[in-house]
Amino acid sequence: MKLLMVVFASFLSIAVWAAERNSPYTEQSNPEAFCLALNIYFEARGSSFADKVAVSDVVLNRVKSSRFPDTICDVVYQAHLTESGQPIRNRCHFSWFCDGKSDEPREVDAWYEARVIAYQIVHNGRFVGITEGADHYHATSVDPYWADGFQFVGIIGDHIFYRSN
Repeated sequence: MKLLMVVFASFLSIAVWAAERNSPYTEQSNPEAFCLALNIYFEARGSSFADKVAVSDVVLNRVKSSRFPDTICDVVYQAHLTESGQPIRNRCHFSWFCDGKSDEPREVDAWYEARVIAYQIVHNGRFVGITEGADHYHATSVDPYWADGFQFVGIIGDHIFYRSN
């Protein structure tokens, strides 16, 4: 009987996974999770799970702060804009949004993982708080001029995290 229950549970979990994979939420059906997923994908897709969660946590910390916009999408798309409303190249809070490259995810598995993480964070409150209030980060491969003006929190994966003073 136990074996039958284990086998049934395995088939059920595979069916749920397949259903999620074949019918993902969209930008229209779940815009906040979609925006967060885009940011995870473009900022940390080649990094560790913890790094993806940490990048997301920074977005949530900014939403909570009075110094940043009030929604996930507004934080992710925060940028200096031209008079016509287009983001100015290399003047966005998250570099992928105004780097001149396509913002269409192309790596199916990485995009799926980003959407699952974003959904868990937005709808279930999972993984929140890993950065202990960090509201800034940068890749370990760069040394931005602004980093000295913030409190170092730590390094997670390919990013260094900071908190505003």
